[in-house]
Order: sequence, then C-alpha cells, then structure tokens
Amino acid sequence: MIVKQRLAQLLMLLSVALLSGCQTLQNIDKGLYDVAESITETDRVTGQRTLSAADRSAQIRQGNAAVEQLLAEEKKAGRRVNDALDRKQYQRLVRIFDRIHQVSHLSEERWQPVLIDRDTFNAFTTGGTYIVVHRGLMQQLNDAEVAAVIGHEIAHTVANHVGERQTSQQISLLASSAARKQGYQAAYTHELEREADRIGVLYAALAGYDPYAATGIWQRQLKQEGNARSLFAHDHPVNAERAAETKALAERVKQYYQPGRINPNAAFLRDNNALWQKHQNRDQELAGEGGGVAAILSTALGAYVDHQQAKQEAVRQAQYAQFVKAVESYMKLEQQRRATDNSWTTRWRYSGNLPLKGVIMGFLAQDSAGKIHRYVAHQPGTVRPGQRFSLTFKTNDGLTLKQIEAMKARYYVDDAMPAR
Repeated sequence: MIVKQRLAQLLMLLSVALLSGCQTLQNIDKGLYDVAESITETDRVTGQRTLSAADRSAQIRQGNAAVEQLLAEEKKAGRRVNDALDRKQYQRLVRIFDRIHQVSHLSEERWQPVLIDRDTFNAFTTGGTYIVVHRGLMQQLNDAEVAAVIGHEIAHTVANHVGERQTSQQISLLASSAARKQGYQAAYTHELEREADRIGVLYAALAGYDPYAATGIWQRQLKQEGNARSLFAHDHPVNAERAAETKALAERVKQYYQPGRINPNAAFLRDNNALWQKHQNRDQELAGEGGGVAAILSTALGAYVDHQQAKQEAVRQAQYAQFVKAVESYMKLEQQRRATDNSWTTRWRYSGNLPLKGVIMGFLAQDSAGKIHRYVAHQPGTVRPGQRFSLTFKTNDGLTLKQIEAMKARYYVDDAMPAR
C-alpha cells in the first residue's frame, strides 16, 4: 500500500507540473525528490537508487523481530543455541564473522551471529542485524568456506535484498502479467543471489580468506546434487553456474587477498575495486534544481533494468528446462542392477541426434511421509548419438536400496547441454 500511495503522489506531482508551468518547477522538483526518498534507498555498494518501502531502522526492527521469534521458539522447544549448543563451533563462527563484518558496508552496525541446532547446510539473514547459521553447515565447511557463506549472507542485507524483493512483489501487482508469474519471481531472486555472491567473494578476499573457497562449495554441491535444470524454477544459480561464476569473481579479486589478515585498504576497496566503482549520488544536493527529476529517473531506470534482467533470466531458465526435458525423451534405460546395499548401476542408450556434454542423470524417490530423496550420477565427456553409457547411483543420506525400492521413484535428466 505504501508503494502504491507514493506512486499516486508522483503521478499527481507530474500532473501539477504540466499544468503549472515554470513558476512551481522548483517546488515540484523538491516534491519529486521527497517521493523518491520515500520509496527508495541508496545502494551501499553501487551508490545507485534502489526501490525500498522501509528505511534502515524499520528493516532492523522487522528483521530482528523474525529472528527473535525463532529464538523464542527454539527455547520453547528445548533446543540450545550459540555456545550452549556447541561452544567450539560457536566461537569459530564468531571469529570468522567478526573479520567479514569488519570489511562489510555495515561494519558500523552491531551484529550478532546465531548458531542453531540443525543438521542441514544453511545460513540466512532477515534484513536486520542477525545472521543465523545451522550447525550442520559449520560441521561441513572449513573456515574459508564459512567466510564465503557469511559474506554472501551479510551481502543480502548490505544490498537490501529483503526490501527490494518485498517492494518488487508489491509493484508487480501493478505491472505486467509476466512480473506476477512464479518463474519471474524466482528469476528476480536469482539475480539478487548472483549479486550477493559478487559482494560476498570480495568480502572474503578483503578479510583474508581464500576467495576461491566459494567455488569449492558449489563444485561439491554439483557433484552431490546436480543442477535439477528441469525440475523447478531456480531462485538461486544452479551449482554448475555458481561454481563457474564464483571462480571468475575470485580471479578478479584475488589481488586484494592477504592470507590470514584484513587488507589494510579494505575500507577503500569495498567501494572501488575490480568488480564495481561506487557512484557518488548528488540528488540531495540538487533537490529543487533537477535533483528530484534525476532521482525519479534513476529509480525508474534501475527498476526497469532489474525487471528486464529478471524477465530474461526467467526465459533462459524456461528454455533450458525445455531442452533438458527434450533430451530426457531420448534417454532409454536398458539395464539396472544392485551393486551394494546403497548403490546400483544403470545402463543407458541415447537416441538423440545432438551430441551432448555435461550429462547428469537423476533419480527421485518419495517416501511415505512425502519427503523427496534425490540422487545423481555424472557422465564425463561427450555423449554421442546412439551411444550407450553406464552410471552408478549412490545414496548419500543413509537409505538402503531396500528402503528406496518401497518408494515411488523415477529417473530424469538432471542436466545436459549441446556439445560444440
């Protein structure tokens, strides 16, 4: 509602401008600036205006309330948090967090890392001053990899992704039908995740952690999980793309990496580096003298660019999913047999006309509780038309083949691309 009201004010001001002529242009420009201020904030990384219906103090209140509710629920359920849960891992988390936070664009804020009792690979922020990390993630990653994750999560708040996503969803109600589709919303979030990766890799390098660590995470995830190109719309880059993109980012920021110590020029480099140069916004100084118009135009242009990027990403994902599904129709299972209690081998024949690379076959099983178990097997090299190839699937979650055989299951093509 706030965004709708501000947009209505903007339209009214523009109408008055057209009717009033030059006499009130200065006041109207100031009014335009005030409207822009009420629905945007200056991006801490780029210096450009981005849509946001809440100021930083409101973001902190809202974001922290969500985490504090989570902590209350943990306490009610009798689950310990932080050092009471795992003293060694919490101290390690605090140590890594402190270095990343010091080089971030929100280093002046007082943040608190939170460790909760979950075995899963996850961490998140809610736009406030908490970062929540699952113990399972701490147990799976080394220090540099934890730093990469923390940098990524802080980056979400630095770049106001929570506010941007909420505001985008509000505005999409007034926008085209494409912006209201689930695939578009997933694609919009996908682009925010890519931005958080860019910022997070830089933070890791500035804090003295190996900037290539993020690449190692996604290479392992690719091996274990595949990409699931055709299963659903992706609100995160798929593992293969994320591994490649973070490697390219690391190549560009490795010059700032001083192992084990914060780069002494970190404050300057977080705004001026090989990835971006921060724009100096002078709209406020020029309010009444064109600054209002400039603020509105830059906001509109930024929103349009973001919208177009999300639309293009949604189309790209849909086209790729269609290609992978088409490949699936040419894959025939000729044989499968048990290898061990938790692995089995399969034999496939590909009857398509297009050579393929990066072929990953997947297996989905659904247990009686509705939980999905997904396993993948990678075929190296190129798959030629008419070629037969063998793959071995292994369970990595403790299930046996006997348990899986009692479930609803199917094979699918997890990923493939044309070989050039």
